[in-house]
Amino acid sequence: MAIELAPLPLPPTADASKFRDFGREVKGVDPGNLSPADFGQIEELLYKHDALLFRNADLSPEQQYALTKAFDPASESYGHGNNKTESTKKSILHPDLKTIPRVPQVQLIGNGIVYDHEGLAEAKLKHPSHHTFHKTQVSPEDEAAGATRFYRWHIDAALYKLAPPKVTTLYGITVPQGAPQVCRYDDGTGDELPVPLGTTAFVSGRTMFDILPPELKSLAVRARVRYAPHPYVWMAPASALSTGLGIETEDKELALSDLPEWSEEDVKVFPVLWKNPVTGELHFQVHPAGAQELLVDPLPAGASREGALFPDGAHLKDLKEVRGLLYKMQRPAIAPSLVYPHDWREKDLVLFHNRGVLHSVVGAFKPDQVRAFHQCNLAASSDPVGPSAEDVAKWA
Repeated sequence: MAIELAPLPLPPTADASKFRDFGREVKGVDPGNLSPADFGQIEELLYKHDALLFRNADLSPEQQYALTKAFDPASESYGHGNNKTESTKKSILHPDLKTIPRVPQVQLIGNGIVYDHEGLAEAKLKHPSHHTFHKTQVSPEDEAAGATRFYRWHIDAALYKLAPPKVTTLYGITVPQGAPQVCRYDDGTGDELPVPLGTTAFVSGRTMFDILPPELKSLAVRARVRYAPHPYVWMAPASALSTGLGIETEDKELALSDLPEWSEEDVKVFPVLWKNPVTGELHFQVHPAGAQELLVDPLPAGASREGALFPDGAHLKDLKEVRGLLYKMQRPAIAPSLVYPHDWREKDLVLFHNRGVLHSVVGAFKPDQVRAFHQCNLAASSDPVGPSAEDVAKWA
């Protein structure tokens, strides 16, 4: 049976014109048993469409690991390292992940208590909630009425020492049903988004770049982000914005001297824009919560300086300024009309281009609502590729 494609089921809130190329449901193949030829098609489709959905998939942890690894055969360890959190409970990631013992590259995530699961006698899972991470919170009354928030917009990446995974695979095993919620932005815009319970929300990094005005495109194509060492430990005492898109600047981050041992050579500096290996298009790929500094190259020779930001280049170290600029560039792309909130069913497998999209956990579950997912991503064998000289000349 040949591979068939169908559009993803967009919600009424989505601007369909912005999702023409984003996301496809794949039919006609078993993702756990792909032939080399079928995998070649799937790989190309993923980079073209950034997210692929397989319904009613039967997938063991071993098959999920093999599928994820096929996108980068030289990769091996889980995307945050197989100890996940730099061997410290101070990391904000620590409560969210349980390792499948026989396949340590696959993590069990979800909510509630899961028994006798793939070698785990008992796993207590905690669905990340904005209550533990945001500076402000939805009131208990509003939450009871269905209000919620994005938890944290991010890329799956250690952002220190390891290269960001190319692909993340997410497999829904136990999916609790419940009333839809309304995701509030609570940033003064009045923006809100109806979402299914426990959705994973996605936005396109390609769209994030495409909708920028010329002066911000020029800045993005010339800029690089320096991430903090051990960023998930560094940011742990701080709080997030109400949109989940970055951190409030309140000088709460750990001092670099208080972090686990780190070396300058392992600190990651990535381009703001990452080049798609199939389409050649540029994706705005910044994890705003871990960003510490911005380095901006000067305009290339002959470029117009009119309206340009930092035409002679800059090294921005003021955290408030860095975060403000990134937020200005990223916030338009999480508008309700540009978000795809996936409505999970049991045995849904979603593959997403981790170097082409940002995503967020959304919502909250009650303690007795059991949810179990398998997640796999692998630290890549190489760092992302940024804009070419031709890209800089075109957009700067």
